[in-house]
Amino acid sequence: MNDNGKEFCMTETVTMKSLIPKVAVIAVPVALQNLLTTTGSMVDTVMLATLGEKTVGAVGLCAQFSSLMFSGYWGFLGGGMLFFAQYWGGGDDEGIKKSYGLTLAFMMISGLLFGYLAAFRPEFVMNIYTGSRPIQEIGVQYLRIVGYAYPLQVLAMGMSALLRSIELVNIPLYGGIAGVVTNCVCNYLLIFGKLGLPRLGVRGAAIGTILAAVVNIAVILGFVIVKKIPYILEISGHFRWDRKLVKEYLQKCFPILCNEILIGVGNMLINILLGHQADEAIAATAVFRTLEGVVIAFFSGFSNAATVLVGKEVGAGEHETAFQRAWRIVYLCSALTGAACLAIFAVHTPLFHAMGLQGESFRLTTGMIIIFGFVALLRMGNWAQNDTYRSAGDPSYGSVLEIVFMFLLVQPVIHLANDYFHAPFLLVFALCYVDEPIRYILMQRHMYSRSWIRPVSEAGRATIDEFREKYHVSVGKGVRKWVKN
Repeated sequence: MNDNGKEFCMTETVTMKSLIPKVAVIAVPVALQNLLTTTGSMVDTVMLATLGEKTVGAVGLCAQFSSLMFSGYWGFLGGGMLFFAQYWGGGDDEGIKKSYGLTLAFMMISGLLFGYLAAFRPEFVMNIYTGSRPIQEIGVQYLRIVGYAYPLQVLAMGMSALLRSIELVNIPLYGGIAGVVTNCVCNYLLIFGKLGLPRLGVRGAAIGTILAAVVNIAVILGFVIVKKIPYILEISGHFRWDRKLVKEYLQKCFPILCNEILIGVGNMLINILLGHQADEAIAATAVFRTLEGVVIAFFSGFSNAATVLVGKEVGAGEHETAFQRAWRIVYLCSALTGAACLAIFAVHTPLFHAMGLQGESFRLTTGMIIIFGFVALLRMGNWAQNDTYRSAGDPSYGSVLEIVFMFLLVQPVIHLANDYFHAPFLLVFALCYVDEPIRYILMQRHMYSRSWIRPVSEAGRATIDEFREKYHVSVGKGVRKWVKN
């Protein structure tokens, strides 16, 4: 026990059977929301497919630009969720409000920057992603409008992350449902010009995205006001920052920010390489990214559960419970990811036809799905472990590994294969995942070292020394080792 009489060791018996209901309470609403959002994107693709493969390819490339924005603000959001979950577990309301204000302020920088580039410099953006003039022209029309949605989407994401971290996962789900319905209805009306509205094509899809973001925010705020939920509307508490908190927040965010930005750049380079293939390959990539989003959406619900369930226990000082939950959630994520990949492959033929693919583009997309199905278990396992480490206070280990392997292995290999050896498109695509098996082994070793448990809350810090002593955990200056007791 510590000086306050709080027992640091595990206070619950963690088994897969007891853990699954706890995971499901958080994971299912988050996964449903993400799946609905991704399904909305698929419906958009089906609608836009009637306008031709070039339109599908152009909007797909625009989606990659918005993914880069996601990478820009996720560093701060990932760091923020670390603090939200641990402060929630430690019962620190002021800490939650302050860290939320910090997180939202930094996130909005990314949203405004990318919104500006999309709305006012769309030609520059599209010229980076593809050399196809027709695809560029379509993408410019879309970006000029959709750029105004980016800051709104960032605000909604920040509010949703806080609510999930304090285990109020249904409110973001309701907002997401309202947003997806709004997007689908508005797209149908504006893309095709129904009910007397103008036929706007790709511009209609962009307007639908803006309206969906507005509705999402309105629904979330409505629930927050009616249920009198603290934190989000207590604006004065958002800016009571002190130097110690800001320093610790930025220290935790910096590795995640570097990870997300540099990996975002790395993925952008991959997408640029794939975007300079034949039009059929560009269309195949756009559809694959949408389907990949389905798998990620399904998986990210369980990743969110890891963030909350593990981070909360670390914040409360229950470090053994956090460890026992962590490794089980990681394996559960991988298993369910495999099931999601199998489900997509089972219906891929009618699905691809509905999304406008045929001939060579159909063949390429099928090959991409098969390749991804094999690597997804490891890829999502790595992702789940990285999120687990971050929520427990160690944002560096997984981030450094991912950055190093992206730029010292993946990028050289795929560019050599494509530019020097002129390898087939599907082989180049497969090599994009060449690092996953190696990283998985290293991440597993780190998992069982227990050195990733690094609390930021007072309750967590009060018990960490006893926990480390019990397992002979050494943490310092990059040296991490675990010797079995």
